[in-house]
Amino acid sequence: MAERQRPPHDRGSKLWNPSGGASRLLISSFDRWTSALLADDGVDMPFMGGSETIEAKIFSRGEGVLVGCAAVDHMLQIWAGSLDISWSCTDGRSIASGDEIAIIRGDKEAILALERTILNILGQLSGIATEAKKWSTKAPGQIACTRKTIWGLLDKWAVHLGGGLSHRLSRNDAKMIKENDLAAMYPELDTNGARIGRLISEIDVDEVGAFLEIEVRKEKEAIMAAFAWSEKRMTTGCDRLVLMLDNFGPERCSAVCSELDEMGLREHVCIEASGGIVLKDLEDWRKCGIDVISTSTINRGTTPLDLSMIANDA
Repeated sequence: MAERQRPPHDRGSKLWNPSGGASRLLISSFDRWTSALLADDGVDMPFMGGSETIEAKIFSRGEGVLVGCAAVDHMLQIWAGSLDISWSCTDGRSIASGDEIAIIRGDKEAILALERTILNILGQLSGIATEAKKWSTKAPGQIACTRKTIWGLLDKWAVHLGGGLSHRLSRNDAKMIKENDLAAMYPELDTNGARIGRLISEIDVDEVGAFLEIEVRKEKEAIMAAFAWSEKRMTTGCDRLVLMLDNFGPERCSAVCSELDEMGLREHVCIEASGGIVLKDLEDWRKCGIDVISTSTINRGTTPLDLSMIANDA
């Protein structure tokens, strides 16, 4: 079997650069989410700085991957510019229980008012990154999150720093055609196979964004889509089609991949599996011949990393 190409699902560089930090896209997300979190906690005006100051230390009570420092920096810059925070650890770094994360100094009222939001951001995003690392360590370069997020692009940023694939960043970042889309686009056709065939013949490959992904529920739909796309590639030179095998299971996925190999169609598609995927079965998924394993488990319903803030008089 030929060596697999890297899947197009790795969009994390659009959010984060190891040397430059957060992109404008991610900073905009910081602004939206931090403002909403503070508003829900009753903070509606920036803190201007008071006469009484304190110092507080943030430390970890658990082991994991730290994410959220840049989001906290952005929030403090806008909402409490007089506060000074010094980080002992940075985004994407592994931390252990007892590690000091940061020291924050300044206006007592601002620190106490922002304490819970700071810890919520760091705890939630670090929990996601920690879970993503757990999965991606077992299946490197294959684990992707979905758009079933809690905090949108912040979740995807955390998955990226945990070693996972971000998948598409928004509905428009890459085009995904699911069963409902096909039914709405071609109501006059009575089967998904016919709808997929029409879609592939009509779609403009220059307007799909980062990649085109089609959800299939039957083996024959996957084979037909791969064959139609292989013909389109010959005339347009377009990139591979992403086929999402929805709720197939490892054995059915393996059978589809083998059949595509035998037909000479495997090179034209990137195979993604989704649905019913759990960590204990990950080895079976990893070995069944697919390229990407997508799951919302790594970013939705994860346990936040346990962090605390302890204040002392400055």
